[in-house]
Order: sequence, then structure tokens, then C-alpha cells
Amino acid sequence: MDSRIVNLRSKLDVYKGMTGGGNLADCPVREVIQGLNGKWSSLLMAALAEQPYRFGELRRLVPDISQRMLTQTLHDLQRDGYVHRKVFPTKPPSVEYSLTDLGRSMFGALHHLIQWAELNHDAVRQARAGFDATQA
Repeated sequence: MDSRIVNLRSKLDVYKGMTGGGNLADCPVREVIQGLNGKWSSLLMAALAEQPYRFGELRRLVPDISQRMLTQTLHDLQRDGYVHRKVFPTKPPSVEYSLTDLGRSMFGALHHLIQWAELNHDAVRQARAGFDATQA
């Protein structure tokens, strides 16, 4: 992808060409971003950016996530190449999760978005409340 393209129409034409026929449902940007759009994905990525964690440690670190959702989110992040799963031959087997090189490179950009969200959370909530008040 040519980083010099700044016009949205030009980018969309390039994306259509990359997907072989103009279906933007297969847009590469949407496809990549969608994998990070889950409720728990960014939180788990932030945790794993600090250090590798075992499954039980992640479960205790994020007590609101169910075991099933933690398993599914880690599986999705692993499928996208962001997370590595290492099984240790112990009884019972223990599993450790860590970021891959791809995951670390992606987290650099995600970290900026997380910081922005933390700084602007109140403003977004106020904007939503103001908008909702006009819709009632």
C-alpha cells in the first residue's frame, strides 16, 4: 500500500483492487481492525505487552471476563498472529501467553489509541449524553 495516498476515494479504489473486484467487505484495514474490536482484545493486549501471563493469571487480572470469553479472545488474537501460546509439559499442563513480534508492533499503535481514550473518555461521555438528550 502506497502511504502517499491520502484521498479516501483513491484508497478505496486501491482496496477494491486488492480484494479482486471491489468488495469493501474484504477491505484489508477493516479486516485487521475488526480483530481488535472485541470487548476484551485491547485490554488483554495491554496486559501481554507488559509481560507474558499464564491463563489463570490473566483470569485473575481481568476478573470480569468469563473463562469462555478469555479463551475465545486469546484464540482470536493467536489466530491473527498477535499472541503466542506456549504449553509447558507439567501436570497439569500450564499455558503461557505472550505477544509475538507482530503483536508488539501492532501494540505500539494500539497504545496511542488507548492513551487517547483515557484522556478523552469524559469528553466522549459528555458528547454522548448531549446527543442522547437531543434525541429524547
